[in-house]
Amino acid sequence: QVQCIATLQVGSIQAGNASECGQCFSLSWMPSKPHHHLAAGFYDGTVAVWNLLTKSLLQCVQQPDASLKLYPFRCFLAHDHAVRSIEWCKADSNFLVTVGSDRKIKFWDLRRLYEPINSIKRFLSTEVAWLLPYNGITVAQDNCYASYGLCGIHYIDAGYLGFKAYFVAPRKGTVWSISGSDWLNTVAAGDITGELVAAVLPDLAVNPLNVKRSSDRRFPVYKADLLPCSPDGPEGTEQALPRTHRYSEMIARSYIRFQDTDLRSFQNFPSREPMRRMHMQELKAELSLDRLQLEALHKVRFSPNLDSQGWLVSGGQAGIVRVHCLAGLAS
Repeated sequence: QVQCIATLQVGSIQAGNASECGQCFSLSWMPSKPHHHLAAGFYDGTVAVWNLLTKSLLQCVQQPDASLKLYPFRCFLAHDHAVRSIEWCKADSNFLVTVGSDRKIKFWDLRRLYEPINSIKRFLSTEVAWLLPYNGITVAQDNCYASYGLCGIHYIDAGYLGFKAYFVAPRKGTVWSISGSDWLNTVAAGDITGELVAAVLPDLAVNPLNVKRSSDRRFPVYKADLLPCSPDGPEGTEQALPRTHRYSEMIARSYIRFQDTDLRSFQNFPSREPMRRMHMQELKAELSLDRLQLEALHKVRFSPNLDSQGWLVSGGQAGIVRVHCLAGLAS
């Protein structure tokens, strides 16, 4: 039986209202030891940071059911709209980055919260990944504000080195999730078209604008295609799919076909069919927004453990969770 140990609440003992900040859209656990800080982003743009091991009488209150109610030791207004993603710096736990619906990316120093270290307004970001050795973040974006040809995954410097943004991989549709592996120096992202791609990052301690043939650094892990069960039109075409946003109708009249890439070896990889298909998708992918995107991928995560560094898990709109091993990267 699950038992509640502690309740995290925004505010203070004198003024605490559980609903004043709205929904919690993002959470991030401090990656460095002793892992006792938890940051959360809320609908009204508020970011709160709790110390789970605190003994302070102003931050920790005993409840009648023997559980604890914890109040944050840092609480500040980070954005004008909802905080969509929040991520700690793994090299120094005093720094974190927040991404909001106001299209801004802000880098913060918890020791001086009166203003951000850097504020960048570019596009509507969905999620960020901050790899250990770098001074910037890898950003996944929504395509609604993106310039033509620039939708996809970008690496953005925090401002310390002054590098311009590096275009990691183009995508036709919205990239819902991104995850990075510190061990493999690789990021993986899932998008609305059902394609899971990974990209090996260059050495971003030097100016990435000098990187040549960046297309050879990315590769598909798998592609999910939504196909009609009994097509009314030509088989396998977008026109034959039902135009509905109902889950029950979509699963009754269509199915998902997964095309996995053999990642045990990268020998002759540029000439393989999955790579050719990925490059074709980047140029001529069709987006149909008048139906349920059952093939869309909404969450991607690398294993953070060294012993399982090549494992990648993904899940999407269909409710299917898949696990892949990128054995070729670890060899």
